Amino acid sequence: MSDVETITPVETRPSDPQLDDGDHDRFSHYARKADIVKSTVTGRPIVALCGKVWVPDRNPDRFPVCPRCKEMFAKKRSEERGG
Repeated sequence: MSDVETITPVETRPSDPQLDDGDHDRFSHYARKADIVKSTVTGRPIVALCGKVWVPDRNPDRFPVCPRCKEMFAKKRSEERGG
Protein backbone atom coordinates (compact mmCIF):
# COMPACT_ATOMS: atom_id res chain seq x y z
CA MET A 1 0.00 0.00 0.00
CA SER A 2 1.28 3.48 -0.88
CA ASP A 3 1.27 6.66 1.19
CA VAL A 4 0.92 8.77 -1.97
CA GLU A 5 -2.24 10.77 -2.48
CA THR A 6 -3.25 12.36 -5.76
CA ILE A 7 -4.53 15.90 -5.37
CA THR A 8 -6.50 17.44 -8.20
CA PRO A 9 -6.32 21.24 -8.21
CA VAL A 10 -9.65 23.02 -8.44
CA GLU A 11 -9.65 26.36 -10.20
CA THR A 12 -12.19 28.89 -9.04
CA ARG A 13 -12.70 32.38 -10.36
CA PRO A 14 -14.94 34.61 -8.27
CA SER A 15 -16.75 37.31 -10.22
CA ASP A 16 -15.07 40.03 -8.15
CA PRO A 17 -11.80 38.61 -6.81
CA GLN A 18 -10.27 39.98 -3.64
CA LEU A 19 -6.51 40.13 -4.01
CA ASP A 20 -4.25 38.82 -1.27
CA ASP A 21 -0.47 38.45 -1.11
CA GLY A 22 0.59 36.14 -3.92
CA ASP A 23 -2.58 36.56 -5.95
CA HIS A 24 -0.77 38.84 -8.40
CA ASP A 25 0.87 35.72 -9.82
CA ARG A 26 -2.51 34.49 -11.06
CA PHE A 27 -3.05 37.42 -13.42
CA SER A 28 -1.64 39.13 -16.48
CA HIS A 29 -0.58 42.69 -15.72
CA TYR A 30 -0.47 45.95 -17.64
CA ALA A 31 2.89 47.68 -17.96
CA ARG A 32 4.53 50.04 -20.42
CA LYS A 33 5.54 48.30 -23.65
CA ALA A 34 9.01 49.84 -23.49
CA ASP A 35 9.51 48.40 -20.00
CA ILE A 36 8.39 44.95 -21.12
CA VAL A 37 10.80 44.99 -24.07
CA LYS A 38 13.66 46.20 -21.87
CA SER A 39 12.93 43.49 -19.31
CA THR A 40 12.93 40.86 -22.05
CA VAL A 41 16.42 41.95 -23.07
CA THR A 42 17.92 42.58 -19.62
CA GLY A 43 15.95 40.19 -17.42
CA ARG A 44 15.35 42.96 -14.92
CA PRO A 45 12.02 43.34 -13.10
CA ILE A 46 9.41 45.93 -14.12
CA VAL A 47 6.47 47.50 -12.29
CA ALA A 48 2.87 46.94 -13.41
CA LEU A 49 0.15 49.57 -13.08
CA CYS A 50 -1.07 47.86 -9.90
CA GLY A 51 2.40 48.01 -8.35
CA LYS A 52 3.39 44.36 -8.89
CA VAL A 53 7.13 44.05 -9.49
CA TRP A 54 8.07 41.08 -11.65
CA VAL A 55 10.03 39.82 -14.61
CA PRO A 56 7.59 39.00 -17.42
CA ASP A 57 8.29 35.41 -18.38
CA ARG A 58 4.95 33.79 -19.11
CA ASN A 59 2.42 34.00 -21.92
CA PRO A 60 -0.01 36.65 -20.62
CA ASP A 61 -2.84 35.21 -22.73
CA ARG A 62 -3.01 32.21 -20.36
CA PHE A 63 -4.20 34.35 -17.43
CA PRO A 64 -7.05 36.79 -16.79
CA VAL A 65 -6.12 40.47 -16.60
CA CYS A 66 -5.39 41.80 -13.12
CA PRO A 67 -8.53 43.62 -11.92
CA ARG A 68 -6.49 46.46 -10.41
CA CYS A 69 -4.43 46.97 -13.58
CA LYS A 70 -7.60 46.89 -15.68
CA GLU A 71 -9.33 49.45 -13.44
CA MET A 72 -6.32 51.76 -13.35
CA PHE A 73 -5.85 51.53 -17.13
CA ALA A 74 -9.52 52.36 -17.75
CA LYS A 75 -9.34 55.33 -15.36
CA LYS A 76 -6.17 56.64 -17.00
CA ARG A 77 -7.65 56.25 -20.48
CA SER A 78 -10.85 58.03 -19.40
CA GLU A 79 -8.84 60.93 -17.95
CA GLU A 80 -6.81 61.21 -21.16
CA ARG A 81 -10.04 61.44 -23.17
CA GLY A 82 -11.37 64.18 -20.89
CA GLY A 83 -13.83 61.93 -19.02
